[in-house]
Amino acid sequence: QVQLVESGGGLVQPGGSLRLSCAASGRIGSINAMGWYRQAPGKQRELVATITSGGSTNYAVSVKGRFTISRDNAKNTVYLQMNSLKPEDTAVYYCNAQIRLQAEMMFYNYWGQGTQVTVSS
Repeated sequence: QVQLVESGGGLVQPGGSLRLSCAASGRIGSINAMGWYRQAPGKQRELVATITSGGSTNYAVSVKGRFTISRDNAKNTVYLQMNSLKPEDTAVYYCNAQIRLQAEMMFYNYWGQGTQVTVSS
């Protein structure tokens, strides 16, 4: 039905940058909010940033001023630009999207498979 495919994770030194991408594909009717979450080992999954279809954004306090979320509605893609990365940003990053399938009425949450981000010297 719908797939969210993430890319852009990897290993980076403290202070470095990475850009994550997440593309949604399938029988998509429309997409409401999109976002990024992360889960570090031994911790619960937490919100990183979200963006509405109109472009309004919300950030976790820990990433505000360092991370920027954006989206390309024509490509059904959401991005996360991560600058000034810290070791505590190390986690698996998951893409999330509220999607209504074609010919359906309800929006449902969909998740990507996750991409590893490791910040280490």
